[in-house]
Amino acid sequence: MAIAAKQRKDFKHFHAITTRWMDNDAYGHVNNVVYYSWFDTVVNQFLIINGVLDIENSPVIGLVIETQCNYLASVAFPDVIEAGVSVSKLGNSSVRYEVGIFKNGEDKAAAQGHFVHVYVDRENRRPTAIPVAMRQLLQTIEV
Repeated sequence: MAIAAKQRKDFKHFHAITTRWMDNDAYGHVNNVVYYSWFDTVVNQFLIINGVLDIENSPVIGLVIETQCNYLASVAFPDVIEAGVSVSKLGNSSVRYEVGIFKNGEDKAAAQGHFVHVYVDRENRRPTAIPVAMRQLLQTIEV
């Protein structure tokens, strides 16, 4: 069963990322593990630039519990990609992000998937409610 590529309009926030020579694998395209790094980058970049996550001091941190990616078109160095992100589910202590990877300004995703964070207390690692400021920010990219 073919998976339909999402469009740019399906995402609320974008972050440009330059591919690197080392991202290519022996087959001449970006290796699959790099996409997960891009997913992590766009989500955390959004939280950090908007002041709701301090990776060294925030009392509440997000731990990845699930991630998935569908590869729809090849990406290779020196492509420039934009990672798009939206929130599709916002729970008490968890959030599911939808992520799309767009290459060279294209409107259809070259890859797409999701990324789930469970928010925990930094010290005891027990699930905790998403802080109010973070929840309010996440609601701005909810679809």
